Amino acid sequence: MIRALIVEDEQHNSNNLRHLLEKYCGNVHVAGTAADAFEARERIAGLRPQLVFLDVQLPGKDAFALLQELGQYDFEVIFVTAYSEYGVRAIRFSAIDYLMKPVDIDELKHAVDKAAKKIAQKTENLNLRNLLHYLQNTHNKQEHRIAISSLKEMRLVAVNEIIRCQSENSYTFFYLSNGEKVLSTTSIATYEELLSNYGFIRCHQSHLVNRKFVRSFLRSEGYTLLMTDNANVPVSRQKKDMVKEELLKN
Repeated sequence: MIRALIVEDEQHNSNNLRHLLEKYCGNVHVAGTAADAFEARERIAGLRPQLVFLDVQLPGKDAFALLQELGQYDFEVIFVTAYSEYGVRAIRFSAIDYLMKPVDIDELKHAVDKAAKKIAQKTENLNLRNLLHYLQNTHNKQEHRIAISSLKEMRLVAVNEIIRCQSENSYTFFYLSNGEKVLSTTSIATYEELLSNYGFIRCHQSHLVNRKFVRSFLRSEGYTLLMTDNANVPVSRQKKDMVKEELLKN
């Protein structure tokens, strides 16, 4: 059984989530609840939960401030929020699961299954640490790292070290400035959205490039981008004008 804590300031939401867990997630035991950040700290210290369902907005102090204070993360977190924008981009950037209110049963089961696998591995929650690093350096993009889920591990990769991404079916390959090639089990469409504010250009259905690593735009035998790693990346005819405009931006 997974020992869980629900941190939620509205009693009916807390009761509803407990009911859903009891009915649909038989491997989860709700060991306790908390209604604010102060109570949550006491419960986490006393109960030592393996999994925390954490409402993003809490009275007096939000979930991120609470996590910042804790400093040590030997538990998994599933965020719960009623707001589609507040903190969600940072949460997704760190590959952490979140649930929108009202909670969808299938999404709840999926998130719990993923958390259960991580708990079985008994590793430190690096995703949470990366989330807080992101929030601390919101305006300093040079410090941002993105969490990449592969078949065997979770990698934290500095965004400014990514030369390009290439899709293969539902997987994505990352090509890094140090010569590494990292496989992700997430689609390139997800990364296009997450990296849109970092100078990445979707130049082709299968390719996403970091414009700072583009060496030149070639017009011979179709349109291609020559990258600093000497790769030739195709540019689709429909996207060539957009790519040119993006490359000319400061």
